[in-house]
Amino acid sequence: MIIIEILPKDLEFAMPGYEFYCDKCHKSFTFRISYKDYGKAAIQCPYCGSTDVSRRIGKIRIGRSESSRLNAWGEWIDPNKTNGIEDDPQAMGDMMRKMSTETGEDLGPEFDEVVDRLESGQNPDEIERGLSDMKIGDSEQDP
Repeated sequence: MIIIEILPKDLEFAMPGYEFYCDKCHKSFTFRISYKDYGKAAIQCPYCGSTDVSRRIGKIRIGRSESSRLNAWGEWIDPNKTNGIEDDPQAMGDMMRKMSTETGEDLGPEFDEVVDRLESGQNPDEIERGLSDMKIGDSEQDP
């Protein structure tokens, strides 16, 4: 995704930046405009000039206390409740998916692939062999 910022001269210090997607040329861009002028200004794609654009809503973060974050982990922070999880691929996949969701981080396609396989019941040893065969995450390519 290519993102550029359009900063009109009369709004030199305007905030915030709004993300848009051009439905004609399929490129993303950021447009900075004041709250007062939002909804009134015509937004044009800086690449093709089209006004056929859609507002994109970016990710937001919500601050939470440590106790709130720990409560969200629920049963997964109790070692007695996770005892033997290594023998239950579906429970392990469920735990990993919840942990990923709770952190709010995108852990990449390799993580998603592993969790999908665990949730389908595949054991971790099979997954590890399958991923090494696919060379996921390996930056070197065979000629």
